[in-house]
Amino acid sequence: MRKTFAKIALFLFFLTLALSIVAQKTAITTGAERLQEYLPLLKGKSVAVFANQTSIVGHTHLIDTLLSKGVVIKKIFAPEHGFRGNADAGEKVQNSVDPQTGIPVISLYGSKTKPTAEQLQDVDIIVFDIQDVGVRFYTFISSLQDLMESAIMFGKPLIVLDRPNPNGFYVDGPVLDKKFKSFVGMQSVPIVYGMTIGEYAKMLVGENWFDASVNQKIPSFKLTVITCKNYTHKSHYQLPVKPSPNLPNAQSVYLYPSICFFEGTQVSLGRGTDKPFQIFGSPEFPNDLFSFTPQSVEGAKNPPLLNQKCYGYDLSKVDAVKEIDGKLQLKWLLKAYSLYKEKDKFFLSNNFFNKLAGNDVLMQQIKDGKTEKQIRESWQGDLNKFKTIRKKYLLYSE
Repeated sequence: MRKTFAKIALFLFFLTLALSIVAQKTAITTGAERLQEYLPLLKGKSVAVFANQTSIVGHTHLIDTLLSKGVVIKKIFAPEHGFRGNADAGEKVQNSVDPQTGIPVISLYGSKTKPTAEQLQDVDIIVFDIQDVGVRFYTFISSLQDLMESAIMFGKPLIVLDRPNPNGFYVDGPVLDKKFKSFVGMQSVPIVYGMTIGEYAKMLVGENWFDASVNQKIPSFKLTVITCKNYTHKSHYQLPVKPSPNLPNAQSVYLYPSICFFEGTQVSLGRGTDKPFQIFGSPEFPNDLFSFTPQSVEGAKNPPLLNQKCYGYDLSKVDAVKEIDGKLQLKWLLKAYSLYKEKDKFFLSNNFFNKLAGNDVLMQQIKDGKTEKQIRESWQGDLNKFKTIRKKYLLYSE
């Protein structure tokens, strides 16, 4: 009997060891973690790094990792939410000095979104490392484009340290009409575009999607993408660090493309609660529904419907991937519109909803009572054209 138990124990040991080895071989490795691929490109160079709290190598920030390797970092560029990622959405972030390293931090969100010639004068090469979530109105791809434009214009090579796209397993939504171009949508791509930020950068260059003066200088521009290992577009990647204050977990990241439409309406999507982008509601909805009250918190100091009791729906426990089913979902938006009594006041008067949608068609379709199927059919033509373009720049298998 003892021999039998010993054999079972030995078998379980080797099985565990084998599974551990397989897991190590198949674990996703980010571009930032592949130091041997890009450190030689930084040797002896003065470097600028575009980064935030998601720019990590293992458990260490990219900035600290590079400094420990002797890389000379002249300055840090920061996107929306700031270098440490704790500013509200849309909050203006001032230039500063990183207290941990003493390196100047230049905000590229707000009134100035592009590095100037003066700011790049003492820089030989730029490194971009930001965790994106693969949604058009998530502003990091806009920051990437503006950074690339300055890099191209002022002759600075750019290295993109690629990271997996947690929403990279599908492509859907209306394609932006350029008449509605803004910082929450700069290119004619669908809301969910199914590309990593490295693939997106290659598409910007390959399709000459910049102003004419910038496009003329693309032939001399050096773009290097340090790819991820063991990632495919079928991967459901769990983010190790929340990408912004109101996307605290995978549930919020998966629901974000569909729930964010409420930013352009009178409906709260949970900012100022512990479930942002996982719940939605309004004081105008029936009071027998799930209830919550937005409050002032870090990352949402003045949320919509502050201190007002809202009634609505809790999506925090649903199987988000199953609910999405590989499509941008309109059912929650249509449900909210049907419940709102004063329909002429449902959409914000500033038409921010149209910037999020990338057109003025979706709002009208909702007002006209179109079904989700009818609305979805209306964007398929442009969506298929984009998918053809997208395929040319994929670095990872589908």
